Amino acid sequence: MAIEKTSDILFNTIDISIKKYRQLVQQSLVENDVDVTIDQWMVLSAFNETPDATQQQIANTINKDYASVTRMIELLVQKKLLKRTTHNQDRRRFNLSITPQATTLLKNLQPIMKANRKTALKGLKNNEIDQLNDLLNKIIANCEA
Repeated sequence: MAIEKTSDILFNTIDISIKKYRQLVQQSLVENDVDVTIDQWMVLSAFNETPDATQQQIANTINKDYASVTRMIELLVQKKLLKRTTHNQDRRRFNLSITPQATTLLKNLQPIMKANRKTALKGLKNNEIDQLNDLLNKIIANCEA
């Protein structure tokens, strides 16, 4: 039995495509003088979508480990894009919220992120994108079963 080539493994191709997309996005952020990483943008975007989310929920939403999200949150607080306040009932906990500066940043980044997706999906028809999304969600479900 022949050993399969790495280039023939679907999951390797998926991994490479994700890394290439992340590089494209990070490059566009740098070119636009945006002082956040794609992961930090994802954290801000997740908090914008679900303002009362816990740190663990954010980690799950953006598919990052809790420790990485903790570090990103700390950097975003230092950049004044997230505000940390003490929790009313439990002083060991804290609440996080996006700042007006972060809201403006997210609005300004919207066309840049759309352009990145357009570049990455160039040549794909809407039904192909929908089909790819469905197929990837089936793979996710298979792996969670």
